[in-house]
Amino acid sequence: MKSILLLEDDLGLSEGLTFALKKQGYEIDGKRTIAEAKKAWNEKKYDLLILDVSLPDGNGFDFCKLIRQNSEVPIIFLTASDEETNVIMGLDIGGDDYVTKPFKLGILLSRVSALLRRTKIGSDDKTILESNGIKVDYLQGIAFCEGKSIDLTSVEFKLLCFFMQNPNIVLSKEKLYERLWDREGNFVEDNTLSVYIRRLRMKIEKEPDCPEKIITVRGMGYKWRVML
Repeated sequence: MKSILLLEDDLGLSEGLTFALKKQGYEIDGKRTIAEAKKAWNEKKYDLLILDVSLPDGNGFDFCKLIRQNSEVPIIFLTASDEETNVIMGLDIGGDDYVTKPFKLGILLSRVSALLRRTKIGSDDKTILESNGIKVDYLQGIAFCEGKSIDLTSVEFKLLCFFMQNPNIVLSKEKLYERLWDREGNFVEDNTLSVYIRRLRMKIEKEPDCPEKIITVRGMGYKWRVML
């Protein structure tokens, strides 16, 4: 049984989500403050975290930063704002996904299911990937650009690996959704993928606004263009 830590201070919402997630077969620990969540985290291992952003004793972003010091557990943010700055902040500090309040229960359940079953790079793949001045060692979870270490979130790392495993091939948004989130590509906004692409470009492209490595193929998707 997968175990989920739910950090949400709204009692009604917390109880409703706890009931719904338990019906899906998950074990849920609901907490209402960061202090309670820290104590629970130190005492138990969880498979996924659902974090509200605004909390009585701080915010979910700070708790995420704390978790990311020593864990890559999947994290979903619950936020009352879908402004791009908040989305980028949440994803950039290590969040894997976000859901904007108010939300449909089915959407959250789909995100939870997708993150828990997200595909991992197969053991039969090469362990070292190199092209365009980028080197990736995914067994160690590290990447380098022109010899310098790149600080990537877990999803950015998977996205980079997927591109490098498919050089000069147009990858549709649906393929990227399938790899990173829901296999059916359901309940994933274009904005979420666009944010990840933009953030990754900022870390590996010399000119992010005029990318040479990850290029957009209008109407089709994105391509990792190998430059000779």
